[in-house]
Parts: sequence; structure tokens; C-alpha cells
Amino acid sequence: MADKKSSLGWIPRNLLLGALFVVLVVAAASIFLSIRTRHGREVTVPDLTSQTVADATRSASAAHLRVQVSDSVYMKRMARGAVVSQLPKAGAKVKPGRKISLTINSLVPKKVTMPNLIHISLRQAKAELSAKGLVLGKLNYVSDIATNNVLEQHYKGRPIQPGKQLYTGSVIDLVIGLNGADAMTYVPNLHGYKYLRAIDALHDNSLNVSGVFFDKSVRTYSDSLNAVVYSQRPSSTGYPTVMGTGVTIYLSLDGKAPTD
Repeated sequence: MADKKSSLGWIPRNLLLGALFVVLVVAAASIFLSIRTRHGREVTVPDLTSQTVADATRSASAAHLRVQVSDSVYMKRMARGAVVSQLPKAGAKVKPGRKISLTINSLVPKKVTMPNLIHISLRQAKAELSAKGLVLGKLNYVSDIATNNVLEQHYKGRPIQPGKQLYTGSVIDLVIGLNGADAMTYVPNLHGYKYLRAIDALHDNSLNVSGVFFDKSVRTYSDSLNAVVYSQRPSSTGYPTVMGTGVTIYLSLDGKAPTD
């Protein structure tokens, strides 16, 4: 009888050990998957514009991100090899390990084909210009049935046809539709934004850049790219304003207003 009890005693013990083993396996798998996917974690994409690729790589690595040079454009006043733009944009929330695509300033100018922006949205037109290495200039709003529908594309004050060859970095102005029933936007808070990012934010909100003023600490074009907005007119009040409104920005290298 004692032998029978002894032989039966291993059953609950082994069941308990088996259950413990399953719990440990599930816990280990959960920890592994959490580390693998970085569940619930996000990092903020740093502003890499105007940096060299080497510096951008270090900045991205410090934020647990990676970089990849995906394209190049030519901007004559900008340092060769410097980062012109990035995707995702600075300030975006992404998973650690995400790859940031960089567009850098090429060593020599190159020509690109002017795209056809007519009858597409401002957002699409902006993306098309950026992909071609062209720069979005002034937004000229006119009465139309569809708001933010591109009606004309201009280069140096004159209409430009799709297919024309232009140097990368050329500025393209757009004539855009504005429906009175859908004509309002908001002025973003640009404080702390670098120059190019501030311009980008204004265009994203269907606003124009009416003036850019740098303090005396900004001496070179490279300095201007690193300059930070310390003031803007009009300010971000939270009240709606008409699309196409001009915003003036004031920048300094340290992001602080001049004291003298």
C-alpha cells in the first residue's frame, strides 16, 4: 500500500512542475516579444536638417533610430552633403529602430522635370515638389469651388508647363482655390522650430511666409538653417485665420530674443 501511495505521489508534483514550466515559458516569450517589438515605446524623431550625414547618424543613434540617404537635391547656398529634409519629420513619434530617410545636398547641381500639379491638392503638390527637389514658394489663393485645389503653377512669376527642366532647389509658386465656406486655418506655434521646419509647418497649415528676420548671431546660410524661431507675428492664438495669411518669423541661433 505504501508503494502505491508513493507511486501516486509523483503525479501532482509533476503536474505542478509542468504548470510552472508553462508559466516560465509564457513569461519568457512575453518578455522576448516585448523587447523585440518594443511594445508601448516610442521615441521622438530629432531634427537632422543641416547636419552632415555623419552627424545625423550620431544624432539618430542617440535617439535609438537609424538613417538612410534616399535622395539628393542641389541647393547652391547650402553646405555640400548636408541634410536638406527628412522623413519622418522632426518631432514625429516612432518606434525605436525606425529608419529615417534623408535627402541631402548634392555636390553638383542637377536638373529635374517640372511635375504637373494642376488639379491636385496642396498637400499632394507639396509632396510632389519635395520629391523632385523643388521648393514650394508663395501660395496665392483665389476664389474657387474647391479649397486647396492647385489651379496654376508658376516659376519666376510666369506659368510653367509640366515637363520643363529646372535645377533642383528652384522655387515654385502656386495659385490655389479657396471656397469661402472652407477657408479657415490656424496659425501653429513655431517657437523652437528651426528655419526650414518652421516654413514647412506654415505651408502645412495653408499659410504664407511674409517675412523672415534673423538676429545678428546668424552670419551664414548654414547658420540660418540652424537658427530657431523665438517669435512670430501673428502669434498662435488658437483662433481661426484665413488661408493664405502671411506669418513673419524671427530667429536666432540660441532661440532667444536679442537683448540689445
